[in-house]
Amino acid sequence: MIDVVPPASGDTDYLLQQALEKVAFLPFGLLVDKWRWEVFVGQVKPQDYNKAWWELRKKYQGIVPPVERTEADFDPGAKYHVPGNVPYARYFLARILQFQFQRALCREAGFNRSTAPVLDLWKQGGWEKLNKMLAMGQSKPWPEALETLTGEKQMDAAALADYFAPLKAWLDEQNKANGYPVGW
Repeated sequence: MIDVVPPASGDTDYLLQQALEKVAFLPFGLLVDKWRWEVFVGQVKPQDYNKAWWELRKKYQGIVPPVERTEADFDPGAKYHVPGNVPYARYFLARILQFQFQRALCREAGFNRSTAPVLDLWKQGGWEKLNKMLAMGQSKPWPEALETLTGEKQMDAAALADYFAPLKAWLDEQNKANGYPVGW
């Protein structure tokens, strides 16, 4: 616990570290279940499992395998959730909801940005609101639980974009100043 909030000059480093953990995960979190469902509905045939996997990795993450891969390989199986038949969307959705919850708690505490110190959120009534939502358990549909905390019945990834907006502005400046290409 700290008594003084650090200066905003340190925000970029912190946001960059958080983005590498939270934002960089999103494309992978999406493509795991996208690949699984394409397999389940027969859109991807067994003879194309690995090819389809790497097409999604390139499309969503901009990466290619470090060495040549063939259908003799089964790279999707390296992710436990694939051979274990464990849905992966929950991890993707948790990242989205995490920031939507943060935004709601910041609003509850009277902060206009979604980067308020966590301790301040609890002091301003966030703890009670979160407990009220969690106390619902499975007794109500998830949109009602979400509304209890956030005031919204739908998931909203805009909260994640809002949280990282200062980092995006800084990265845009760096890309422009250095002539870095964007995309793949």
